[in-house]
Amino acid sequence: MYYIGVDLGTSAVKLLLMEGNGKIANVVSKEYPLYFPNPGWSEQKPEDWWKAVMEGLKELTDGFDKSQVAGISFGGQMHGLVILDKDDNVIRPALLWNDGRTFEETDYLNNVIGKDKLSEYTANIAFTGFTAPKILWIKNKEPENFAKIAKIMLPKDYIAYKLSGSFCTDVSDASGMLTFDVKNKCWSKEMLDICGIREDQMAKIYESYEVVGTLKPEVAAQLGLSENVKIAAGAGDNAAAAVGTGTVGDGKCNISLGTSGTIFISSKEFGVDKNNALHSFAHADGKYHLMGCMLSAASCNKWWMEEIQQSKEFAAEQAAITEDKLGENHVYFLPYLMGERSPHNDSNARGTFIGMTMDTSRADMYQAVLEGVAFAIRDSLEVAKSLNIPITRSKICGGGAKSPLWKKIFANVLNISLDIIESEEGPGYGGAMLAAVACGEYASVEEAAEKLVKVVDTVEPDPAIAAKYEERYRKFVQIYPAVKEIFPKIQ
Repeated sequence: MYYIGVDLGTSAVKLLLMEGNGKIANVVSKEYPLYFPNPGWSEQKPEDWWKAVMEGLKELTDGFDKSQVAGISFGGQMHGLVILDKDDNVIRPALLWNDGRTFEETDYLNNVIGKDKLSEYTANIAFTGFTAPKILWIKNKEPENFAKIAKIMLPKDYIAYKLSGSFCTDVSDASGMLTFDVKNKCWSKEMLDICGIREDQMAKIYESYEVVGTLKPEVAAQLGLSENVKIAAGAGDNAAAAVGTGTVGDGKCNISLGTSGTIFISSKEFGVDKNNALHSFAHADGKYHLMGCMLSAASCNKWWMEEIQQSKEFAAEQAAITEDKLGENHVYFLPYLMGERSPHNDSNARGTFIGMTMDTSRADMYQAVLEGVAFAIRDSLEVAKSLNIPITRSKICGGGAKSPLWKKIFANVLNISLDIIESEEGPGYGGAMLAAVACGEYASVEEAAEKLVKVVDTVEPDPAIAAKYEERYRKFVQIYPAVKEIFPKIQ
């Protein structure tokens, strides 16, 4: 049988066709526009997602025995706000995870409602990217649209709804809304009241591997697939990537270098970091996880190369950063191009170079960009260490992980072993695995991960380089506190 994983990303949807034994049969990608109507705003049209998904599904299955497609599931960009009216029309473009307009609503939630109460209700505090502040923004700034809301959903759940007619979400994606009681896996009545919304406007909650419905007849006919194809709830992109990298069970770690960057630590037990520097979310394996998220990771690399250098020759530019330069750079870069989430929770933070001199080269600055992202991920790793979570190795995935140089920098900055897996498909592969579990191909997410995820290489830290980076990291952590007060003044 075949299983389809739909990775609904920020720049494109990536669709993956997987055989029951885990072999990838086909991969298709379809891009769609990203809109920035005002500085710091980030939107997409759900209709663009749907068009891309339908085109992608047709292309993905072309030339294959479509009768063998058994299930479809998802990994999706988290936190985005999709709102539909009573006739199921999209009311306005979706506000995305990296949209920074909700600083007033975030401040209200954290400082008027209070972080202690938010943590009690949802296990998390408010970040500008989360969904609850977006709901409040619509309520405050677009009351006419707020009055029309019949359904509130997340990006991938809009696709699930269009495919199956099931108004659903999963526990991992719902965890990032700040309207969800993570510990008890239900909507928080207190948070719904604070946002001025009703439970009937919220989706039914499922575990990520549960079946939510089957293909609608008219959709099945368009795609040439059976109406019996099962749709599984799926997961937020980071939880789906964790499944796809085998980061399930207790105490496993995955680092993802996509547009955003995350460090993901799976846990059998529910737990909360007392400072809420890490997110405490439900996991796609039925358990829980802690996650640190930085808003600009591989996007820093893309920005430096394509916007500043006006080049796409990434490998050629990185060739100038030789191994003898690792740990020796005098230039530092704060990678906060879109503000920052973990652990600073500062929407005003901005990208910053410091330490340049007359002999600073282009390669030094590029190296600083790559190192800055690694240092920022280490900030979250340090929080995990403070919770007595021992992390000596991690998987690494995402577009940024395709760079041998960047993996070497990460291994030495974090001073841990980094395992490279056979499939680099992350959320799409995780989505296909969740579909396989939903269809009974595997008894559990852990069994699927154990049988399908294979480590093919490991990048080990070099003790001498790691020691140099240890010293440089101690300097890096002093930069943000020193410049923090300047950021709001230069907006």
